[in-house]
Amino acid sequence: MKTIVVFYSWSGHTEQLAKACAEKEGAQLYEIKDKQKPGTLKAYTIGCFAAMRMKRTPTLPFEAPLGEYDRIIIMAPVWAGHPAPAVNTVFDALSSGKEVMVCMVSGSGKSGCKDKVQALIRGMGCKLIGYEDIKG
Repeated sequence: MKTIVVFYSWSGHTEQLAKACAEKEGAQLYEIKDKQKPGTLKAYTIGCFAAMRMKRTPTLPFEAPLGEYDRIIIMAPVWAGHPAPAVNTVFDALSSGKEVMVCMVSGSGKSGCKDKVQALIRGMGCKLIGYEDIKG
């Protein structure tokens, strides 16, 4: 089964975990990058409000060939209980029939968006094979 780990990391914590996951799974690794990385104040104010509304922020073009993979592992930091806005571009790129695992990384190991993210993944016609909150 061909697997890809797609991640966004603002501070580097999620990146470390994504690299370890990709190595363990023998998976390709793909990083989502901000068009312009927000500073701390902007990330924690505007970014958190955007996260709560499941909005997107400008990223470099998303070019991971997700159609080539059977299983997609999405790793995202938690901002205000939700995926960081840059990660929402991945949800838009999912095609039906894919197996998707979501890992949310936070200092507390808890997110408040499990139901929203699960519904979003299923709404894209994907099979959700797991959802995990990870204490980073």
